[in-house]
Amino acid sequence: MKIYTTTGDQGETSLFGGRRVPKDALRIEAYGTVDELNSALGVARAWKPAKEIDEILGGLQNDLFVLGADLATPAEKQNGIVERIQREHITHIERIIDTIETRLKPLSSFIVPGGSHVAAQLHLARTICRRAERFVVRLSREERIEPSCVVFLNRLSDLLFVLARYANQLDGVDETPWVARRK
Repeated sequence: MKIYTTTGDQGETSLFGGRRVPKDALRIEAYGTVDELNSALGVARAWKPAKEIDEILGGLQNDLFVLGADLATPAEKQNGIVERIQREHITHIERIIDTIETRLKPLSSFIVPGGSHVAAQLHLARTICRRAERFVVRLSREERIEPSCVVFLNRLSDLLFVLARYANQLDGVDETPWVARRK
């Protein structure tokens, strides 16, 4: 199978189901940013995080493929082939957050993103996740999408924050509290 098809050379691409849309359409921005997020998680995994974190990230990468396919498939194309983001995906993330949070010190201030290589990459992934969420929220106002997609991204950004903190803890790196500059 060839990697190039030439079908997008005029600035359009196909959604699942065949409909052609401009490559800068909001739906494409949404699932393209989900793809970017998935790649950012791949970079975090390349830094060789603790096994527990790596396994969580691997599962999230698979879930992001589900989310990308969900967003690439218009709601009217309910054909049973494309898996959709469901409440179970969100519940799974919430369980992980609840487990990891019990191992962390409670926050008493905002923290500056950074720390170990893994934690810094997870903070970056969190911000990409928030951008994806903004695109999906905008898309949901213009087209019918599965409401769980927005909730999933909202929880995922929370999980990435918690995982970044946990990665720093496991690597013995102190978090940097944000301190407001007084004039």
